[in-house]
Amino acid sequence: MVDHSTYGELLEQYVRNGVVDYRGLKQEEARLDEYLKLLENTDLSRLGRDETYAFYVNAYNAWTLKVILSAYPGIKSIRELGVFSTGPWKKKIVRVDGRVISLDDVEHGILRKEYDDPRVHFAVNCASKSCPPLISEPYQGDILDQQMDTATRNFLNDRSYNYLEGNTLHVSRLFKWYSEDFPDGAVPFFLTYARGKFKQQLEARKNRPRVKYLDYDWSLNGK
Repeated sequence: MVDHSTYGELLEQYVRNGVVDYRGLKQEEARLDEYLKLLENTDLSRLGRDETYAFYVNAYNAWTLKVILSAYPGIKSIRELGVFSTGPWKKKIVRVDGRVISLDDVEHGILRKEYDDPRVHFAVNCASKSCPPLISEPYQGDILDQQMDTATRNFLNDRSYNYLEGNTLHVSRLFKWYSEDFPDGAVPFFLTYARGKFKQQLEARKNRPRVKYLDYDWSLNGK
């Protein structure tokens, strides 16, 4: 098993309700570096499927934190870090499995391609306010399914990210960008994870509500 304890301690101390205390985390950047080095030296061939899945989610999120810290405090959005405001996602920075790959490689070439699980969109975090919140604990192979369900359910049921207004379901733009990962559409996916009154309201719309995609706030998910 991978020892995610150092990363877990950092998340517990510096992440609250998805808001990252980058100023505090910056003071312990050396500990984050230690964790990234641990990931770099991990033999993935010794891990099971769920543990490898959790490994790559953690790697994506931890390296994203590192990217922000590399420019903090002089940064207001992760998109400032790329050429022509394209963000850092194509830069070869992630050191894992004996190679150096990009955040895009992790998300699209590994997580989405190999695991075919739309819940991954609510687990990886792009350091932005409209992104599904970074949770305050590492993902772990032995409880991964539960964690993924919880992250998905929490995001979909949070009115600051998605809400029903009349017969219109306002949803995160993630559902537009990654529509191929939701082949039945956003509404059936929401019906699976919606809870309480929200679920009842969706079920009451016998004629499927129309979907409207919300604007995406790329400003930093910090204090």
